[in-house]
Order: sequence, then structure tokens, then C-alpha cells
Amino acid sequence: MTPATTTETDVPTGLEPGGTDQPPDEPAGPVVGTRRERREDPALLTGEARFTDDLQIPGALHLAVVRSPFAHARITRVDVSPALAMPGVVAAFTGEDLQGEWAAPMPCAWPVTEDMKSPPHLPLAVGKTCYAGDGVAVVLAESNEAARDAIDAVDVEYEPLPAVTDLAAAISDEVVIHEDLGTNTSYRWELHLDDDAVERAFADAAHVVRERYIQQRLLPMAMEPRACAAVPQPFGGDITLYSATQIPHILKIMTAVTLGFPEHQLRVVAPSVGGGFGSKLNVYAEELLVTALARKLHQPIRWVEERTENALGTIHGRGQIQDIELAADADGRVTAVRVDLTADMGAYLQLVTPGIPLLGAFLYCGVYDVPAFSFGCTGVFTTMTPTDAYRGAGRPEATYAIERAMDALADEVGVDPAEIRRRNYIGADRFPYTAVTGLVYDSGNYEAAAAKALDLAGYDDLRAEQQRRRAEGGPKHLGIGISSYFEMCGLAPSRVLASLNYSAGGWEAATVRMLPTGKVQVVTGATPHGQGHETSWSMIVADKLGVPPDDVDVLHSDTALSPLGMDTYGSRSLVVGGVAIDMACDRVVDKARRIAAHQLEAAAEDLEFRGGEFSVRGSPDRSVPLAAIAFAAFTAHDLPDGEEPNLEAHVTYDPPNFSWPFGTHVCVVEVDEETGGVEVRKYVAVDDCGNQINPLIVEGQVHGGIVQGLAQALFEGVVYDADGNLVTSNLTDYLVPSAPDVPSLTLDHTVTPSPTNALGVKGIGEAGTIGSTPAVMNAIVDALRPLGVDEVLMPASPLNVWNAIQRAQSRPDPERTTTSATAGDTNADAGGAS
Repeated sequence: MTPATTTETDVPTGLEPGGTDQPPDEPAGPVVGTRRERREDPALLTGEARFTDDLQIPGALHLAVVRSPFAHARITRVDVSPALAMPGVVAAFTGEDLQGEWAAPMPCAWPVTEDMKSPPHLPLAVGKTCYAGDGVAVVLAESNEAARDAIDAVDVEYEPLPAVTDLAAAISDEVVIHEDLGTNTSYRWELHLDDDAVERAFADAAHVVRERYIQQRLLPMAMEPRACAAVPQPFGGDITLYSATQIPHILKIMTAVTLGFPEHQLRVVAPSVGGGFGSKLNVYAEELLVTALARKLHQPIRWVEERTENALGTIHGRGQIQDIELAADADGRVTAVRVDLTADMGAYLQLVTPGIPLLGAFLYCGVYDVPAFSFGCTGVFTTMTPTDAYRGAGRPEATYAIERAMDALADEVGVDPAEIRRRNYIGADRFPYTAVTGLVYDSGNYEAAAAKALDLAGYDDLRAEQQRRRAEGGPKHLGIGISSYFEMCGLAPSRVLASLNYSAGGWEAATVRMLPTGKVQVVTGATPHGQGHETSWSMIVADKLGVPPDDVDVLHSDTALSPLGMDTYGSRSLVVGGVAIDMACDRVVDKARRIAAHQLEAAAEDLEFRGGEFSVRGSPDRSVPLAAIAFAAFTAHDLPDGEEPNLEAHVTYDPPNFSWPFGTHVCVVEVDEETGGVEVRKYVAVDDCGNQINPLIVEGQVHGGIVQGLAQALFEGVVYDADGNLVTSNLTDYLVPSAPDVPSLTLDHTVTPSPTNALGVKGIGEAGTIGSTPAVMNAIVDALRPLGVDEVLMPASPLNVWNAIQRAQSRPDPERTTTSATAGDTNADAGGAS
């Protein structure tokens, strides 16, 4: 990727993004806010890191899964005997063979309505398969190659049934996938606030915009495919499950519940994890299979995913049809937003499948002051791979709809897209802002971030160039797209999650202990898979305790070392896990202060703590270093009465509110009307995540997020054929951008600290993905408006762009239409994959 250009900004005092490089071995000043290279990277870059498939496990059998080639079929016979006769094969099991191993079906932790329909989902199908890739049998062999060879020998007879890959067809129930349910509709969820206000707003509106947008399915495509291994202990029932997972703590609980054995007998370890993007935020069949079979056979069992299996058996992202309506007054000020979604669940409900569309339910008003709002979502089963969380999880979809619709409103009103946004932004003086949904946005200055982005992009000059080029004519058209976004991140507090019927809490746990030698050990329930937790957590602790960052050891991703945790997703690591560590440091200092006061024969309130040392206010010669206090706490020879030995603190933190990062992205494209080719000429992103712990890590997160959002806009899209076969099953057919496809990125930031946590931080991991997709698509449509184009299907491949131009030119009615994408199909156009 071309390095980003980053412009520094003035920030308030406190945790300031300093932009200076600080050597890792000298704490010359505050560490937080400096651009420190990640301590995790040397092991990753030199091959020293150990991923799940790197683990040496003596005596392990390799598992391979026989997967259905049919999207929808009855299983009439499964014969594993031919596989058992093959060299190296030790055992083979069908779904029926293993039915007794499951105490419960695979878990769905988010029953979004009381009457939600959820078909039993077993790790291996019994009687029927409901998507291409559904597992029907497993083979265990002495090598992975032997197991893979043997699955081809398993004889399975199927009775094919009609596939359902179109949401409109699914809703019609012409073919019911799960007969016991009697319908393909899983649930209907509605947010009713003031329906009368919404109706009045639309009745009185001077302008009404009605749009339909298609969120195509996406493959998460983490660099490391999934892998897992279960290792039973020689005596007793204890077992260790190694998995490339984002959620070792949640996986531990759900595995114990599904298999019906005591949770304390299971240890889950996530070794180095090569990316997740939400796809490893799940409890998968293979994790349950290796654990069940290791317990059954008293032998280690391991499995590693191949890339095509990843496309078939790992969840997909997105998959929605979005109908959005805006009502506005004569000046273009939005008076109401009405949204209705149809969400593709896939064949079954995975861990949080039904809740993903609803994570965006509260964001469809965007960063705008909207007085009336209504929302509804219908979740529908299809004969395709289940969907679930993918980077942003509901938030990118919501932002896409409102930001595309705001451009449509600008066109309707006849004003510039930047101006329509300025007229509707929530003012900076109105925070904390209570939205029409009832949620409270902690802090924001949306107009300032937008102004900075437009200035960096040279917006006025670009518009002038666009007008000049349009007057001159020519086949290449300049387009400028804007996206102002915000998101709720942290996935907390727990009481709010309870109101949404989410089965887990939103807290996070942390322990900070200073060892007798003055070194510091941190135990965190947040589990990294590329975010740089070890680096960031050590920086927080270094400043709080006055120690060098290299003296801080961070332990994570092992439920034996870190028994409490809610893991990593939803941009929650820093705003929940990092704040918990900050609070634990405060408690360590408070305890140390009491011990220091005892030693110095002073009142605790008279002590100052600075640079790792306590001193008596006004008598700096009366001092004691924190390291000496740690040793004294360890020996416990002279502690205050009632004070426990050792210097450590544990915190379980449940935030009082979500955090609300925001920003504005500007994308500049050139579109060739003759070929449909799109070239991104410039990309500017101004993001605000509050105070920054490590600006270098922030920039890295924004880089990756933008590229994934840009990929949805221009490159990526899952394609199924009418029979439910996955056409884009590998990287030959599924187009992922590479470095030459990515433009230079100009990054900047504003800093609006969150008032809801002591660090003043907000999340950043998903921001780039949320802001980028609508910016790119708005730019493409902006370029083509003179040709009558008001919508282009994603991905905006040359074929899809060219088709949009042809449709516009052949349309007899010159007035804008709601959309050119009217099908009930969340498949990408096949042209987007080639």
C-alpha cells in the first residue's frame, strides 16, 4: 500500500497524539500519544509467531469434513466404509453417528424477538443439507493429506431440492427450507418511536427521497484460514482447545454448553491469529467436532481450513436489501427517516446472525439532527452460507444507506452534497446529544471534521474542475463523493444489550500487578488478532505507573491465564478493555499510596505520585519509588494494618455508554463511460476517535478499514448461481484488492475526547470501513449523473458501471428513479467477480 500522508492537528491537553517517534527503551516523557512501533511485529514478520496450524501436537489425528455439494437436499444414505479402507484413515463418522454427542444445538446468542424462529443447527447435518458446504460426515486420519483424500471416498446419496438464493423468493415461502418452521422468515423486528410524527413529516414534506440499496454478500477472507485442535489430558476429563478465534472466553462457555460437560474442564487458547474481521467471532462446527471427538477417542484431534472451505464454511458478511426514505423541508433539512430492511440470514443462525442488521438500526439517522424515525427489519432464511458479523457489523450498512440517500436528497433539492450535510449536522454545542432513538451520543464536532476533509481534498477546486470538464465533454468523468459517518462502538453497556435480548454482557476484565522486582504484569480479557493490544496496553501502564513500556508484560488469549473476559469485536478493545486496565492501574497506585504513606509517616492525601515515585508534597527529599513499594508489599514485613500483601488490582469494567467516533471521508474518482473503468484519484479521511494512545496504530487501523470498504465498493461480491452453488469459492473468482489497486491515502484527524471514560478514547478499528464504501459509491454516481445514472450496483466493476450507463441511456423517463436494483437478490452481479 502506498504510505498515507498524515497531517498533524492541534489537540487538547491530556492524552495527545504527539506524532513523535519514541525509542522503546527510554521513558523520557509521556508514552501515550507517541508513534511507537508494535512490539508484536518482529515475531510476526520473522516467522517466530505460532499460529494454530503451527502447533506441534504429537499423536494428533487430522479431521476433514465431507461437505454437501447441494444447496438444498435430503440425505438418503451415507456410507463411510470406503473411506475407512483407505491408507492412514483411523475413523469416520456421519451426522447420525454423532447425534448423541450434542447436549444442545449450535448456539445463537441473540434471540432478537420472543417469537424468532431458529432451526436446530448441528455440527453435522442429519437428514437434510441446507447450503452448499453443509457438513455431513467427518474422516479422521494420521495426516491431513490422508484425511482430505478419504473424504472423496465417502459415499453420500442426495435427493436434491430447489435452492433459494433470492430474498423475494425466500419471503414468498414457495420453497420452505426448514419444514418444521413452516416459513422462511426468522423474525420481524421493529423500532416504533412516534409513528404519527413520522407520518406527519412525510405528509408535510417539501421533498421526499425513496431509495433502495443492495448490500451484496462478502467473504471476510482473513489472511489465516480457521484452524483448531483439541488436546485431552491423559487423566481426567480436562481438555485444551486451541483455535484461531477472536472469542476464547465465549467459545469456552458455548462449547461446554453445546457438548454438555463442565466448563471448568475446558481451557481455550487462541495462539497468534491472522486476522478475523468478525469471521472468527463465532462458534463453529469444526471447533465442536474436534472437541467432541477428542473426548470420545481420548486422542488429540486437529483441523485446518482450506481457502475454498473458508468461502463455503466460514460466515459471510452483509447481505441486505435496504429501503430508505427521507422527508425534508424546502431547504433540505431532514424531518424524518424511514427504513425497512430485508436481511439474508443464510441457512442457519450462527452466534449473532439475527442481531447484526439491528446493530445498525440506531444509526440510520447518521450524524444529522433528525426528529422522527422508524425502522423495521425482516430476517429471512436462504439456502446459502450463514451470515454474521463482518467488519463494522451493521454499522457500515446503515452508514451506506443514509449517506447515499443524503446525496440523493442533495440532487432532489438542487444543492451541493457538502451543503446538504452542513444544513443537517448535529451542532457541536448540542453534545451530549439525545437522539430520537433515545441513545446519547457522547461528544462530536461533525462539521469541523467535514471542513477539514473538504479542505484537504481541495473540494472547491475539484468542483470547478468538474464543471469545466463537463462543459468540455469527453469520455472520462470526474466524481467527488462525501461520507460523514459515526458509529456506536464498545458493544456496551450490559443493560442496553439486555434490552436488545443479547445473551452476553458488555463488560471487560483486567488485572494489573507489579511484581517484586518492579516489573509489571497485565492480564486482559481482550484478545488481539492484529490490533496491537500488547503495545497499547503497555503504553497505558507505562504512563500510569511510571515504568518503561518494555517492563510491562501483557498476558491474553488463554482462559487459564485470563479466566474472565468478553473478547474482541465491535471496536471495544480500547474503550472497554483499555479503560479497565487504566482503572486497575489507578487501584494499584491507590494501594501503593497507602503503603508509601505508612513508610514515610505521612498522610496519604499529602503524597504526590509522579514518574514512578511517591513524594511528600512540599518535601521532595522524602520519597520512595513504586518499585520499592512493590517489594515491600511482597515481603509484607511492614504493611499498614489491614492491608493485604502484594501489589495488584483487578477491575471488571462495564461502560456507562457506547463511544461514538466519527469523521468525514472524501473520495475522488474518474469514470470512463466507454469501458466502465473506475480510477480512484484521491482519497482523504479525517477521523475522530477521541484521544489516541498510539497514532501509528490508529493510522494502520484506518488504512485497513478503508481498503476493506473500498473493496466492497469496487471489487468484492459473493456470487451464487440459481442452484445455490457458490461461484466465487476461491481467490481466482473472488476479487480481493492488492497493493497496486489501492490509492494513496491522505489521513488526518480531529480530537474530541469522550467524556464517558477517563482516557477520553473511542474506537477506531471499524471506522475506515464504515466511512469509505459510501464515499466511493457517491463519487461514482456523482461522476455519472450527467448521463442520467442515479445508482450503480456494488461492486462497481467495469461491467456493472457500464450496465448502469446503458440502463440510464435507454430509460425513457428522464426523472430520477428510486433505484435500478429492484431484485430481491443480495448476490453480487456476476460481472463483479470477474
